[in-house]
Amino acid sequence: MKQRKWRGTTLFLSILAVLGATFGLKFYSTGSQPIATTSQSAAGTGSTSTDSSGAAPSPSPSGTSAAAPAPSPSAAASTAVQTVTGNAVQTRFGNVQVKVTFSGKTITKIDVLQVPQESGRDQEIASYSVPILQQEVLQSQSARVDSVSGATYTSDGYLQSVQSAIDKLG
Repeated sequence: MKQRKWRGTTLFLSILAVLGATFGLKFYSTGSQPIATTSQSAAGTGSTSTDSSGAAPSPSPSGTSAAAPAPSPSAAASTAVQTVTGNAVQTRFGNVQVKVTFSGKTITKIDVLQVPQESGRDQEIASYSVPILQQEVLQSQSARVDSVSGATYTSDGYLQSVQSAIDKLG
């Protein structure tokens, strides 16, 4: 009798260990990426940072440069790179706002301008949910993605801000 009871317990613990390892590896592989935020005061002023590399373009292997044919106006308009700032969305724990970069109608980059950062828990939630949301939006090219479990308010604010940027692009 006791042997059967232990067999079930052992099986249960083995399954639990495999599930824990699977989810642990999933979260470990996504990593914890720091979030760049802009601190804004109540007056509406804030500091921003720009990324600039001082690297000069490399010359062509032959040492000559060939001019590419000029794209037609309609082709240039469809592939123009535009950056649109989404609306700041008020959530229960603070504002969420993103800046979306488009190449034509394709979302190429999403920068976080604001996320709730008041407490350590807010920072923890943002640090794991924002990279997941960014990946899902870039993959689906839409703000119609699932919320991140445990980060419902941040997810909703993030997705609403992305959608407002998409709407502003037209």
